[in-house]
Amino acid sequence: MHLHWWNVLSRRSNLSAVIEVSPLEQFSREPTPAADSCLLVIFGASGDLTRRKLIPGLYNLACVGCMNPEFEVLGIGRTPMTSEEFRSRLRESTSKAGDTRDFSDNQWHEFENRLNYFAGDVNDPQFYPRLRDRLDEMQRDAANPNRLFYVSTPASVAGPIIEGLAQAGLNLSDKGWTRIILEKPFGRDLDSALQLNEVVHHVFDEKNVYRIDHYLGKETVQNILVFRFGNSLFEPVWNRNYIDYVEITAAETVGVEGRGSFYEETGALRDMVANHLLQLLALTAMEPPIAFDADSVREQKVQVFRSIRPMTVDDVAKRTVRGQYGPGQADKKPAPGYREEPNVSAKSLTETYVALEFHVHNWRWAGVPFYIRTGKRLARQDSEIRVHFKRTPQALFAGTPHEQLGPNVITLRIQPDDGISIAFDVKRPGNQMRTLTVDANFSYETAFGSKGPPAYETLLLDSMRGDPTLFTHRDEVEAEWRIITPIEEAWTKLPAPVFPNYAAGSDGPAEADALIRGSQGSDRAWRKLGETLASKRTG
Repeated sequence: MHLHWWNVLSRRSNLSAVIEVSPLEQFSREPTPAADSCLLVIFGASGDLTRRKLIPGLYNLACVGCMNPEFEVLGIGRTPMTSEEFRSRLRESTSKAGDTRDFSDNQWHEFENRLNYFAGDVNDPQFYPRLRDRLDEMQRDAANPNRLFYVSTPASVAGPIIEGLAQAGLNLSDKGWTRIILEKPFGRDLDSALQLNEVVHHVFDEKNVYRIDHYLGKETVQNILVFRFGNSLFEPVWNRNYIDYVEITAAETVGVEGRGSFYEETGALRDMVANHLLQLLALTAMEPPIAFDADSVREQKVQVFRSIRPMTVDDVAKRTVRGQYGPGQADKKPAPGYREEPNVSAKSLTETYVALEFHVHNWRWAGVPFYIRTGKRLARQDSEIRVHFKRTPQALFAGTPHEQLGPNVITLRIQPDDGISIAFDVKRPGNQMRTLTVDANFSYETAFGSKGPPAYETLLLDSMRGDPTLFTHRDEVEAEWRIITPIEEAWTKLPAPVFPNYAAGSDGPAEADALIRGSQGSDRAWRKLGETLASKRTG
């Protein structure tokens, strides 16, 4: 029987119990702060991100009164269309988007008057003087002088856009502030990231640059630092003396969803590990900052990245696994393989799955492996951090079968069921010394009535308010690429995997099992404990 390293059924699933956790005091939601007035210019406005995330987030903010009446949006794309056509497309997508709250025709009619569209080729230097004239025209018509540029395009296009803004003088404003949001990935490798950061540095002050990583806007991700440093119960044991290993997972059931061209340029390692998952690793492993402000938190995250030594080719061969999904089943329906997706090469070697073993070489984490994995078209959607503690000595329970005493596990669930759970053992009722695993579970939605605002909504609001805490600094970006680039380079030297090597709707490539150390083999049966308990809660 194949025992996948992250999808093993618990041998004690019929003995599990659940303890629900609730707030000890009455909770009242704080009012959402108001955004500064500004003109938001979105490059790539005809793309998927604008339809699914940006406009629904802005609509939500407008509905709760966060948007000043002077706020306006200018969408930029290559697709010719009028502002009325742009609004009609966005109405349809916003009404169906999962992040939209309480869509209504009346509220949309009031909101859509803020939306405008301007067609153009961002690679054409002559486009930017035209854009400047359009912005000047909008300002004469009472648009706010504050300008926020959102670059929602592939990394290869970001540099020319920034240079074009500078040549047209749009990076500075005498009457208000000017900021820029850069969507990930920030470059393709270390060299391109350094070049992009130099371009950005010569055009914008770093304090006005917001490199967005939407994982940092999620409630559970923000809560990692509070959980670790705000509770004396956990911080003393958050180290190599007590922790056996850490798993960080971002599994998706969807495929590339029409983004074949983007994914061919990016791949799972660049798309997810080079930003989202390394950020989760840093928050899990960092030392306590001197204050919860942007500079202090960023400084400690960079120290974690610097403690991860770049892998050699031999390291990459032993500690990484690549996968690409083939035809299979998704939602009980036939699903195409990656090579059958639109705009994907029939001989593509782009990975849609990656598993890696990292080590943080410092005093706190010496010898503790961090296992990171992410993939598309997997059996379930699941993003979480799972911290596995070492087993207790068996002297006290010499007569108890070893497999009955599982390791304690803390699971920080990021999506879809945001929350935190702690698995621990208690004695079963009866005359024999037999144990039972219980799960103390905290759910954001159960405790607070909602999961909190969507990540992009939070980050858009912070960028308009000028709060950079949940955004990444150039030092973080460059430190992340110093870890990722040697892996990409080693893959070009190593024999390519025989793709596809996992079916759509499966648990990923079987080769990922090899990343588990031999000493952890006895712990495999407990890997699914949190999921088993979660199924009991919902069942």
